[in-house]
Amino acid sequence: MKKQFKGKPLKRLDRYIIAKFLGHYFFAIALIISIAVVFDYNEHIDKFVANNAPWKAIIFDYYLNFIPYFSNLFSPLFVFIAVIFFTSKLAENSEIIAMFSTGTSLHRLMRPYMVSALIIALLTYGLGAYIIPKGNVVRLEFENTYKKKKKVESARNIQMEVEPNVIAYIERFESSNNTAYRFSLDRFEGNSMKSHFTARTLVYTGNKDNPHQWKAKNWQSRVITDSLEIITSGLQMDTIVQIEPYDLLISKNQQETLTSPELKRYIDKQRRRGIANIKEFEIEYHKRIATSFAAFILTLIGVSLSAKKVKGGMGLNLGIGIALSFGYIVFQTISSTFAINGNTPPIVAVWIPNIVFLVIGVFLYWKAPK
Repeated sequence: MKKQFKGKPLKRLDRYIIAKFLGHYFFAIALIISIAVVFDYNEHIDKFVANNAPWKAIIFDYYLNFIPYFSNLFSPLFVFIAVIFFTSKLAENSEIIAMFSTGTSLHRLMRPYMVSALIIALLTYGLGAYIIPKGNVVRLEFENTYKKKKKVESARNIQMEVEPNVIAYIERFESSNNTAYRFSLDRFEGNSMKSHFTARTLVYTGNKDNPHQWKAKNWQSRVITDSLEIITSGLQMDTIVQIEPYDLLISKNQQETLTSPELKRYIDKQRRRGIANIKEFEIEYHKRIATSFAAFILTLIGVSLSAKKVKGGMGLNLGIGIALSFGYIVFQTISSTFAINGNTPPIVAVWIPNIVFLVIGVFLYWKAPK
C-alpha cells in the first residue's frame, strides 16, 4: 500500500510539469511571433502598398503561412525559453528542493521534460515535413509577387541524364510559356550513340495524369544502326520526355516547398541525373530531422542549467539560455553554409551542432545537483 501511495504524487507531478512546459512553449511562440509579425508588417508595408497587395492575400496567403513557418524555424529557441523560464520559477520557489526532499532524483525529474520534448519533436517534424511545405508554396508565391519581385523565370545550358544512358540538352528554358529552346536527346549503348533527337522548341503539355508529355516543333530524329542511319523529321509531334518543368528551374527556397517524401524522391532523381546543385535540398531534408531531435538536447541543457536556485534568479538563467539557443541556431546556419559552399557532407553539417550541444548538455547534466 505504501508503494502504491508513493507512486501517485509522481504521476501528478508528471502531468503538472508536462502541462507547464507545453503551456510556456506555446505562450513563448504566441508572444514572440506576434512581435515578429508586427515588425515584419512595419518593414514591408511600403512594398505591399506599392505592389497593390490585397488585404486578403496579405492575411491569408502571407501571414497565415508566415506564422507556422517561423514558429517551426525557431522552435529550438522557444523550447529553451520555455524550459528555463518554467524550471527557474520552480527553483526560485524552492519547488525543486521540495521534490528532491521526497526522494525524487534529477533523473526521475527529467522524465516528464523528455515526454514534453518528444511531443514537441513529433509536432515540429510533422509540421516541417508535411504541412508547412504546402503553405510555403503560397507564401513564397506571395513574396515573389508583392514583396521581393524576384522569381526564376529561365535557365540556360541545361544538361542532364533523364534516363539511364539518355542525355538531354536544352539551350534555354522559359517558365512563362513552359518552352525549351534548341532541345536535343541522345541515347547511348556503351560508348556508341544509338539515336539523336532534336527540336527547335519543346512545349510542355503535361498534366497530373501525364506529367512527361511534351510537344516537339521543327523536330528531327536520327536512329543509328550497325548498317544504316534512319532520318525522319516533321513540323510538330507529341512525345514523351522524362522531364518536368520544375526539374529545369531551381528557384530560391524551392526546397522549402517540398514535403520530406517529395524531397527524398527529388534528391534521388537529380542525383541519378548527375545534377550537382542539390545540396540545399539535402540539407533541408536532414535539417528537419535534426531540428526535431534538438528538442531533447536543448531540454537537457535547459533543465541542467536552471534546476539549481541561484542568486541571480531567473534573469541570469534566461540570459544564458537565450544566448545558447541563438548560438545553436547560428552554429546550424554556419555549418549548413559550409556544406553548400564546401565539401562537407550535408548530413554531417546538419548534425554537427546537435553533437556539440549534446556534449555540452551531458556535461551540464553531470554537473547539475542531483
